[in-house]
Amino acid sequence: MAEKRINKCIDLLEQGEYLYYTGCGELTYENGKKQAKTWADFLVSDFEHSPFDIIGLRAFMQGLVDGGPTNSGHRSPTVIVTLPANARTENEVRANAWQVRQVLAAGVHGILHTHTRQPDAVKAFVEECRYPFQTAGLGGGLRQGQRGSGGQGYAAGIWGLTGPEYTKVADPWPLNPEGELMLGLKIEDREGAANAEYIAQVPGLAFAEWGPGDMGMSFGHADSHDPPYPPEMENARQMVKGACDRAGVAFLSSWNDPNLDTEAKVRYLMDWGVRIISGGREENAQIGRKISGRTMPV
Repeated sequence: MAEKRINKCIDLLEQGEYLYYTGCGELTYENGKKQAKTWADFLVSDFEHSPFDIIGLRAFMQGLVDGGPTNSGHRSPTVIVTLPANARTENEVRANAWQVRQVLAAGVHGILHTHTRQPDAVKAFVEECRYPFQTAGLGGGLRQGQRGSGGQGYAAGIWGLTGPEYTKVADPWPLNPEGELMLGLKIEDREGAANAEYIAQVPGLAFAEWGPGDMGMSFGHADSHDPPYPPEMENARQMVKGACDRAGVAFLSSWNDPNLDTEAKVRYLMDWGVRIISGGREENAQIGRKISGRTMPV
């Protein structure tokens, strides 16, 4: 493997650092070149709510590479996408696995799956992201990978690898210590919270969040994204975070308390053990990196 990882965010997590992110913006080659020097550690393309534009995603990924490397010396910023389909049941995940194949073939570095409710659905998600020859985790809750050969060419080029090199490392980290894919979950409704302990234990996960907006709606609240939270939401927040902590899964969260300034919000999240700080603002990242003593160039 190269001196630096393909996935900048894995490098940072292995160093004990925190992650900060923002949206990709327009999925064009030109914007990709512009975003190659982003302040963010990773960029998110939201296909959960926006058009599923694989042609644009491929162009954007190529722009990132052509505009790179990053100031940290990585080939590109990490890119993570959400999907149009959810991960509520195994059947839903299997029926929509084509979406997983399409985004991975575009060269992204991870997927954040949504509305996770059942551990069987999460197992299916991990399996659909893996090539059949990978063996880590088999017999420990996972079955053989389902990602097929033939779509690795473009992704390998984005990562700066040959096809065979790509298929070896396009596997979930930290399940595979040499893997470069980050798989995440939104455990964001009351059923998911009730099953969080079992969901978080599925092998192959790198991170998760509790999705307060949707979590609140599942409890009957039209708009409870930000604190203070009603008791049932606070309980769900603690349940999901606790399950992630016990499973060694990095937790993603925001904390938009109107009574706190930006630094106090960032410190609250760090003190609570959050590893991926949400908010999408460069100011948050600047403050957090100063607190943690970040040494990797931005």
